[in-house]
Amino acid sequence: MTDAKPTLLYIDDDEALGRLVSRGLQRQGFCVEHVLSGEAGLERLRQGGIDVIALDQYMPGLDGLETLEQIQAIPDPPPVVFVTASQDSKIAVTALKAGADDYLVKDTQGEFVPLLQVAADQALKQAMVRKARDDAEAEVRASRDRYAALAAEREMLLREVNHRVGNSLQIIASLLHLQASSSKQDEVKAALTNAMGRVAAVAQVHRRLYTSHDLKSVMLNQYLESLLEDLRRSAEGNRMSRLTLSAQPVETDPDRAVAIGIIVNELVMNAVKYAYPEGKGPIHVELKADGDDLELVIADEGVGLNVKANPQSTGMGQRIVSAMAAKLEADVERDPNHSGTRMVLRFRRANATAAAAPEPAAP
Repeated sequence: MTDAKPTLLYIDDDEALGRLVSRGLQRQGFCVEHVLSGEAGLERLRQGGIDVIALDQYMPGLDGLETLEQIQAIPDPPPVVFVTASQDSKIAVTALKAGADDYLVKDTQGEFVPLLQVAADQALKQAMVRKARDDAEAEVRASRDRYAALAAEREMLLREVNHRVGNSLQIIASLLHLQASSSKQDEVKAALTNAMGRVAAVAQVHRRLYTSHDLKSVMLNQYLESLLEDLRRSAEGNRMSRLTLSAQPVETDPDRAVAIGIIVNELVMNAVKYAYPEGKGPIHVELKADGDDLELVIADEGVGLNVKANPQSTGMGQRIVSAMAAKLEADVERDPNHSGTRMVLRFRRANATAAAAPEPAAP
């Protein structure tokens, strides 16, 4: 409705009363159109331009309740004030339940016209409130739909990015493996193999992300199983044939999964190189959860603390483990009572700062 005078359609078979209503409401700022039957009222309503309806109950042909029912079937109908000379409250209740906005008892002298003007004004205001509410709800639904579409597009793009990054890293790891296999120098072979394991640890996270329905978390048990399988395939002479994993189902974010995978790669490769000078032996990786705390163990049954430091070692692996442990805010311990080497890392499932941060609100 605009600032122009509102148009009221008065449906009543009483011509004299119709003239009284028209004169009275026109003085109050309404444009009034009067029709003598429910059928005529419905026909006029279909032409549009009606802001509010005053509807009599007792009319030949369609009565007021039957007309009201058909009015409510029209899309976005104007508000209706039900008007009748009957004192029967059942009619009022029935009309209000059928969709009327208000109910008035009329008289033949037109003394009800001021009350009709108040009721029509109130019905128009209520209609404006309902329209504003419906428009707001429609906008909210549209915003949610747009947000859902954007979120779906973002997820698809992230999945594609992780797929491409994972493929690229896998290609790099394969190239490093080929280079290591063809190298004649043990030092170069070892360096390339170590680099390949580190790249593969990161690639496995991206592989998990683009093959998962959840782009925000990684199942560590599945991730570690795939990572260790990569290490077994890359090892020479079956030196990792006794590499085993025992891991509980644990979820964590991708960044922490990368750090965990790199630590496992470094410590497993360290055990392969130094724990069994005479050949192969068992290497066990264990991951268990206690609430929000995780414990990661990498253990072997090798020479342990009795081995002397390798003079060719650069200490790079130890520095990487320390850096990744700091990223996890992990406590790293070496079990002095274990006959071989047993490294224990304890850390939270999620970073303390990230866990304390509130989730962003959806639009």
